[in-house]
Amino acid sequence: MSTSGPIETGHKPSPGEADRLSLALEALLDFYAASGVDGLVDADPFDAFSQTLQPATQSRRPEQAAAPAHPGPARREMPRPQQPATPQQPAPARAQPGATAPRPPAQQTPAAVIPGEEAVDAARAAARSAASLDALHKALASFDGCNLSRTAKNLVFADGNPESRVMFVGEAPGRDEDLQGLPFVGRSGQLLDRMLAAIGLDRSSVYIANVVPWRPPGNRTPSPQETEICKPFIARQIELVDPDILVFLGGASAKALTGVTDGILRLRGRWMPYRTATREIRAIATLHPAYLLRSPIQKRLAWRDFLAIGAALKEGENA
Repeated sequence: MSTSGPIETGHKPSPGEADRLSLALEALLDFYAASGVDGLVDADPFDAFSQTLQPATQSRRPEQAAAPAHPGPARREMPRPQQPATPQQPAPARAQPGATAPRPPAQQTPAAVIPGEEAVDAARAAARSAASLDALHKALASFDGCNLSRTAKNLVFADGNPESRVMFVGEAPGRDEDLQGLPFVGRSGQLLDRMLAAIGLDRSSVYIANVVPWRPPGNRTPSPQETEICKPFIARQIELVDPDILVFLGGASAKALTGVTDGILRLRGRWMPYRTATREIRAIATLHPAYLLRSPIQKRLAWRDFLAIGAALKEGENA
């Protein structure tokens, strides 16, 4: 068998076959070069990722048999960043055999209150004892009969002018109100400010509060028990402010303070009496600013209500 050609065959290739084989080999080499092959395969297998290629023709000495055939490249030690020196702290003392480790003092958290008549009676007593708005504010801050005071960040008591002739009452504060401790300061409050400006009022000429002075977790609706517990405080707050006109922002505050059962769309725009321990106050319900943000088309109804409020204020000035 002849082996004189570039490929081992059973016969000597003719000149035409040799040319075709040469062209095929050149095409194969071009394919390897285009594929990224840049070296020949060694006779001995090795891991090219962890070892360094050694010449295949290099003879091995007997004393090198125990050494790896292809040692890896020497690693360079990277300098580590110098850490600032810190004072050494004394090691903790070892516990003596049989001794028990001292327990950290337990943090005392106020226990939750089960809403009931006792909590409502306590709220009534605290509200009656307040002879001024400052005293009522302090009574609310120290009152622990409502669980909402344990989850809220701040007590949202009131904002505006307590000498005003008109008082607005909402249901409960939201996230922005809870953070700032003031009622109606979020998007709803910004809309309320624009509504007040439309009839010539601002925060310095009105008084704003809520039935529930603490934000319910997750902005959920206050439960009937929570509303009942907080109601004596807002009733006393209305008595102390003694406005000429009381405006319920939304159906929830109107229902809580007057006992009406109609929906807000039927209730709004109607004047109704609100009785305190000393006199009767004209009251009117209108749409809550948060509802108007969800249903802008209903702003026309709120505009009518605010026009009626502005007209009633002017009538009182002329009387």
